[in-house]
Amino acid sequence: MAEFTLELNDDQKQVKEWLHGFAADVIRPAAAEWDEREETPWPVIQEAAKIGIYSLDFYAQQFFDPTGLGIPMVMEELFWGDAGIGLSIVGTGLAAVGVLANGTEEQIGTWIPQMYGDADDVKVAAFCSSEPDAGSDVASMRTRAVYDEAKDEWVLNGTKTWATNGGIANVHVVVAVVDPDIGSKGHASFIVPPNTPGLSQGQKFKKHGIRASHTAEVVLEDVRVPGHCLLGGKEKLDERLARARERAKAGGERVKNAAMATFEASRPAVGAMAVGTARAAYEVALDYAKTRSQFGRPIIDNQGVAFQLADMRTRVDAARLLVWRASWMATTGKPFTSAEGSMSKLYASEAARDVTAQAIQILGGNGYTREYPVERMHRDAAIYTIFEGTSEIQRLVIARTLSGMPIR
Repeated sequence: MAEFTLELNDDQKQVKEWLHGFAADVIRPAAAEWDEREETPWPVIQEAAKIGIYSLDFYAQQFFDPTGLGIPMVMEELFWGDAGIGLSIVGTGLAAVGVLANGTEEQIGTWIPQMYGDADDVKVAAFCSSEPDAGSDVASMRTRAVYDEAKDEWVLNGTKTWATNGGIANVHVVVAVVDPDIGSKGHASFIVPPNTPGLSQGQKFKKHGIRASHTAEVVLEDVRVPGHCLLGGKEKLDERLARARERAKAGGERVKNAAMATFEASRPAVGAMAVGTARAAYEVALDYAKTRSQFGRPIIDNQGVAFQLADMRTRVDAARLLVWRASWMATTGKPFTSAEGSMSKLYASEAARDVTAQAIQILGGNGYTREYPVERMHRDAAIYTIFEGTSEIQRLVIARTLSGMPIR
């Protein structure tokens, strides 16, 4: 088991420098353009694919880093470059992780390469879980999957929303209800192959921030997928459903908490995205405060500005420490006895929101314009307190874990 350390090893340092160079030289110069265009930055994704950043192999290497720091390090550097473009680069990973976590070896080998394509023909994938009436409340999901035994096909009907790459993806991974009587344990995940009839893009959302990342509804109308597109296979699903039904009879709350534990492990990655955005805004504000003069001296000489920067840096570093702790715990199998995954996401997301707002304040009128990047960073940061569980949901998870009570 890897010991917890705050010191990156030589390999990690090299990867970090490599990512930082790409973020500085390729992502940042393109950030404002793609934010204005509100389109997927295909040329940037292609450049990432050419050097190996946009690939399954790269993310697999970071995912299996025994220290747990590979993924948060990647997220922080890419999102330091730009949150919208960063999400366009890592968004396919959401679907890939869904297949890695639940699929068979054959499914992994068949579908994940099709999610990424190659440097000459880049593809993206979409993970479709949220619905108009089922965001944080996953038990309210309505998209149904019904098995047609005669044809060995699953028939999917419903509408998904807030899907990154939804509708433009080569491969969609869709979570649907197969047994509505056992809540979230009655869900299963399905691969929807390219060009499957019945799947279409619904509304494309025009967003406040992360505008270079495509977000849309995915509509499923009698979408038929072969039996082998059920992740994990039907035999495994039937066994899992049988166990869940028995547990539900014994005590439904225990089943619900098991589902919450699954989400806990993924939240530090979102926290790392927030750290990257907060760090970027802090650095812009620091540089500005050193060079901007008022009343004959740099504004950083004023305590009112200097103290803000001190608070900003403290919050960035504290957020990173919480993210690293949770990531290390998840990788080494240590239980989140105090909801450390949710803690990291909660603190980092709110730190990004507040630090980017302080950066605008330090830049004054300049910070409020699109001539400087902190305005965009502040818009981007707003999403961190919303997706992968709102701040209110994180506090609920933490409170329930600490109290042991079903707080509502």
